Amino acid sequence: MRVLFLGPLPDPITGQSLACQVFLDELIKHHHVDVVNMTKRGFKQGVSSFTRILEVVRILLQTWRKSASADVIYFTVSESYAGNAKDLLIYLLCFKRLPRMVIHLHGGAGIRRFMLSKRSVLRRVNEMFLRRVGGAIVLGPRHVDVFRNALPMERIHVVPNFADEALFADTESIERKFHATTPLRILFLSNLLPGKGHLELLDAFFAIDEGARRSIVIDFAGAFESDEQERVFLGRINDVPQIRYHGTVRGEQRRGLFHQAHVFCLPTYYPYEGQPLSILEAYASGCAVITTDHSGIRDVFAPEANGFEVAKRSSTDLAAAIERAIASPGTLHAMATTNVRTAELKYRTSTYNANMLRVIESVGTASSL
Repeated sequence: MRVLFLGPLPDPITGQSLACQVFLDELIKHHHVDVVNMTKRGFKQGVSSFTRILEVVRILLQTWRKSASADVIYFTVSESYAGNAKDLLIYLLCFKRLPRMVIHLHGGAGIRRFMLSKRSVLRRVNEMFLRRVGGAIVLGPRHVDVFRNALPMERIHVVPNFADEALFADTESIERKFHATTPLRILFLSNLLPGKGHLELLDAFFAIDEGARRSIVIDFAGAFESDEQERVFLGRINDVPQIRYHGTVRGEQRRGLFHQAHVFCLPTYYPYEGQPLSILEAYASGCAVITTDHSGIRDVFAPEANGFEVAKRSSTDLAAAIERAIASPGTLHAMATTNVRTAELKYRTSTYNANMLRVIESVGTASSL
């Protein structure tokens, strides 16, 4: 089949761009693929510059030119209001091809503001187009309701995210890691954006007593939304030997941080969160997890089985969870063992790609009949 792929690709590195790249690499092995790269240069949502307006115009022109010859269109949808305006223009340009389109919602939290609002005009406009699309992919059961008023259940497909194959840890390395839990290593690996919880984690560190602070190391990795936010953050951790910032990490450095960590911490309340890849990667790496009940996280995370759940925006809860982690390394070890087994069973890249291909090919086949 000839597939038109509309989605963001690295750089910058985000969970969505990584997932898109992994699926694109698999898709081109099986079908002829035209790509429209929808990536943004920064992390700010909405129309943040004149350059972004030009980028959107480029996306629309390329979509218009390439959509007519596509057997199937794969399209990752936006969650911001400005992003949705772009999506509506794409639906309009591809109107006759909508039965051949598969939309993929990588997030889940932000889009609810208008798709689940009874009085939203924007919801009704979206639903007018969505009723014609061939299928929708969501990350977990918690996100099915986003499209429930526009699509029958048989056209909504649940495809969970995956963990990078290079991150899967063997039993021996996990045993060695938990044989030495002093210092206890805590990892925050995500872009350090407002709402991701990195500031609350920092506040929690300073809230625990000095003895507990000396018994942990916290590694932060990821990019900031702005230079000013990075400057302020680095100023707070200056001369604090237990806290390290590594910047954006890739490859072996990224793998090393995951494999050294006993605990992965992502206390997110990010407005565009979906099902964080980083949590599944922490599972594969043999880490216990500290996180929140936000967006689709509970689809892949069970409190006390996979880790500790904390309240959103609560450095107090985080401090208590860190103190509990320090006091119970055996519990962390058991959680880590559960997590890597869960990742092996449910979150392999091969499983993700096979499920994605199945949806794409089923819509392409049905549309050609």
